[in-house]
Amino acid sequence: MGKYFGTDGFRGEANINLTADHAYKVGRFLGWYYNEKRRRDAAAGRAVSDGPARIVIGKDTRRSSYMFEYSLVGGLVASGADAYLLHVTTTPSVAYVARVDAFDCGIMISASHNPYYDNGIKLINGEGEKMDEETISLVEAYLDGDLNAFGEHWDELPFATRDKIGCTVDYISGRNRYIGYLISLGMYSFRGVKVGLDCANGSSWNIAKAVFDALGATTYVINAEPNGLNINLNAGSTHIEGLQKFVVEKGLDIGFAYDGDADRCLCVDEKGNVVTGDHILYIYGRYMKERGKLINNTVVTTVMSNFGLYKALDELDIGYAKTKVGDKYVYEYMQQNGCRIGGEQSGHIIFSKYASTGDGILTSLKLMEVMLARKKPMSELAAPLKIYPQVLENVKVTDKTAAQNDADVQAAVQAVAEALGDTGRILVRESGTEPLVRVMVEAPEHEICQKYVDSVVQVIRDKGYAVE
Repeated sequence: MGKYFGTDGFRGEANINLTADHAYKVGRFLGWYYNEKRRRDAAAGRAVSDGPARIVIGKDTRRSSYMFEYSLVGGLVASGADAYLLHVTTTPSVAYVARVDAFDCGIMISASHNPYYDNGIKLINGEGEKMDEETISLVEAYLDGDLNAFGEHWDELPFATRDKIGCTVDYISGRNRYIGYLISLGMYSFRGVKVGLDCANGSSWNIAKAVFDALGATTYVINAEPNGLNINLNAGSTHIEGLQKFVVEKGLDIGFAYDGDADRCLCVDEKGNVVTGDHILYIYGRYMKERGKLINNTVVTTVMSNFGLYKALDELDIGYAKTKVGDKYVYEYMQQNGCRIGGEQSGHIIFSKYASTGDGILTSLKLMEVMLARKKPMSELAAPLKIYPQVLENVKVTDKTAAQNDADVQAAVQAVAEALGDTGRILVRESGTEPLVRVMVEAPEHEICQKYVDSVVQVIRDKGYAVE
């Protein structure tokens, strides 16, 4: 992780530690960088498209997203790039459009599942993947006024002038094409299926229902009235209890909850039980194995996946890999090893045949496919996976690296690991996007989990790292 960009972009509270000025400078750099790259490629005789750099931008429903959008556009066009606006849309749609329409890169303005007062800038390369670390480091160097690129030092970047100044293009057609792509992936009619959607008052509010309606579902929607201040507010995948109640009260067959930018999805079965990302990996991994589609016989997980998932996969003779937390790392492993499915417990699921990033709406379509193909309710499909009790506590700290590396904290963690033996596990890690240390314990009983989490958290507090 860099100084500004974490595992999921440059994120912070709007106009506190992520400002309009930051956004303008990010735009200035990207517009200049991709134009300069095109110029040098052309001079070297390498194939390059004519015209200025083309960069596509999407945003979620936060009030500050408009401010960051305009600031980014100002920087891009000042550097001579053309900015294509998808307006309010999902992160996976930006990735899709960047890839299929040959953009130099994509930008998504979102803080994902964070509250409305936070925001973020996610950078996506021309292949629809999260931006490489080398380019991110150049962005950060420019933000700090110490840029070395293309073998030169740049005290300041040149402005475009006259006919080289960039323009802004309304590109809502790209978003509509993405919606059409999702609809095309529906292998079965959803007619007769009652589906609940929780759009978190976020990016999916005007996309998800259109897709399910087109495929024939009887669609019921909650939290699809964004006002700029209510994104993720007691809604969506981080507050799924609202959808659980809704599914039961309405007698629905299934429900899906998205986060603010709809790159993750959790599910609720017909009984109101939560179907986590681990369940989704199990259900669809098994479905692929049964049809001979699970290339390399591997499901890619992160270190946060539940013990129960690995036990269930073992019973099916399905292999698995474990990566660091972050769908970025999951995707990298999948690309390097040719794997078809991977994801996180939180609901970031990647189907590499269809997308280059986690896509909540795509995930819900794939779960519908299994349910309809197997003619079984979601509760039955999820039943073989027995989830171990888990307690996760996020501790806000002054310095997450120092807290995690403290000798006394490490000793407390080691003591828990020894006490659990092979009956459970403890995991302590830094958040990639927030000033948090996450302490997680899995064990046969909830009380055991809570006891050991409390013991480690208490040491973090006693050493003065916690922000109360």
